Amino acid sequence: MFKKEFLSIKTLGELKGAGYISQSIKEELRHNLVLKIKAKETVFEGIKAYDETVIPDLERAILSRHNILLLGLRGQAKTRIARLMTNLLDEYIPVVKGTELNDDPLKPISRQAHDLITQYGDNTEIEWMHRSDRYSEKLATPDVSVADLIGDADPIKAANLKLPYSDERVIHFGLIPRSHRGIFVINELPDLQPRIQVALFNILQESDIQIRGFKVRLPLDIQFIFTANPEDYTNRGSIVTPLKDRIESQILTHYPKDIISSKQITLQEAKPSEQQRNSIKASPLIEDLLEQITLEARKSEFIDPKSGVSARLSISAYENLFSTAERRMLHSNESKSAIRITDFYGIIPSITGRIELVYEGEQEGSFIVAQNLIGKAIRSQFINYFPNPEKLKRSKQVSPYQSITDWFGSGGNVDLLNEASAKDYEKALTSVPDLSETVKKIHPKAQGDEKLLLMEFLLHGLAEYSLLSKNTLTAGLRFKDLFGSVFSNKPGDSREEE
Repeated sequence: MFKKEFLSIKTLGELKGAGYISQSIKEELRHNLVLKIKAKETVFEGIKAYDETVIPDLERAILSRHNILLLGLRGQAKTRIARLMTNLLDEYIPVVKGTELNDDPLKPISRQAHDLITQYGDNTEIEWMHRSDRYSEKLATPDVSVADLIGDADPIKAANLKLPYSDERVIHFGLIPRSHRGIFVINELPDLQPRIQVALFNILQESDIQIRGFKVRLPLDIQFIFTANPEDYTNRGSIVTPLKDRIESQILTHYPKDIISSKQITLQEAKPSEQQRNSIKASPLIEDLLEQITLEARKSEFIDPKSGVSARLSISAYENLFSTAERRMLHSNESKSAIRITDFYGIIPSITGRIELVYEGEQEGSFIVAQNLIGKAIRSQFINYFPNPEKLKRSKQVSPYQSITDWFGSGGNVDLLNEASAKDYEKALTSVPDLSETVKKIHPKAQGDEKLLLMEFLLHGLAEYSLLSKNTLTAGLRFKDLFGSVFSNKPGDSREEE
């Protein structure tokens, strides 16, 4: 167990005299986890939506001293969880100075460390290794070799040391032996060729390795963490059964199950510039709508559910919303702005690049699918802010929207342009009679930008519930009567897409 006063120790003899006790990395992780749980400390800082599911499974695996397989779709924080495991390591550990395998001075395993201790005894120099240096990560790709992971005979080393190939000192150790006393992560394990996976069997179970005929008994002390995507099992490869059998805990990750958790992740991870945050306002309505788009994508019939929809969609879309509002603000020579519903056209590139379409989705096209997702999100969130038009109709209640739809039915229309200044935006919304009064009745405390946003949201919602028509213009949207637009649409309008 590490104490800060140990850092002044420079030799093996001093380490023995200080009463330092070595422990395996799994015991170390277990010991520090127990301390954190007892102290009510957060173990995996910044990991959201997993408090009742994934994190308890992880803690059980660590307490059991298990190697871990994190299995889940993309964007489910698998790699981040693995990296946060370093917080459960001791801040520093002693190693024999100059050794390749981070040898414990009290329990050396390499020929190099044994030779140094035999030569210098208690005067053997030691150094202190920080926990950040005890984490190694390898992305599994088809070109990864046994030499990369475990090692190989090095002819240059043999020549420089004037050693025959029969001498084990010619071995150049790979990533795994060099991760001795540390955490080693293999990302996307199914992408690793089966013959390479087989090479891991003995390391996981018997702690010995074989390199070019050398049977080197190395009791490696490593915490293995593997990550995999279920999609990989069918599309690219699989984890060979004997290897899965040697990984004691398989933990299933998942996407956030509610908008609150999704929003926490997005707000934590998104990185709008400081200038954008100071000059642009994003209301809770905008944030809810953004997360709803991701939820709609995960259940869309046009998107492959096996591929999943990463939380990175919401994160990059949130950043794009700020940039869309900033661009509009700059073109209008304004110093302050608020994100509008019309700004959601700017997140389409964030959606189309992160969804895998099924055949029906390919027929529609990614741009149309993205627009449909935005529309469905508006429809889903609308009833959280305004009375449900369908329920009003079924119960035969007087609709609070009647005067608005009547105005559009009498020939009224309104254009909301993407680059409209704040003044033009307000003018367009207030040109609709009773729109402001309707919002005021339902949201009496709404003022300024918040009220204008709700007025715009009301128009979008009525269009999604088929009470108004919403047509795409070259530079924005046009709202008009649903049925009148069928008969009175002017085909010569150059701003409206047919």
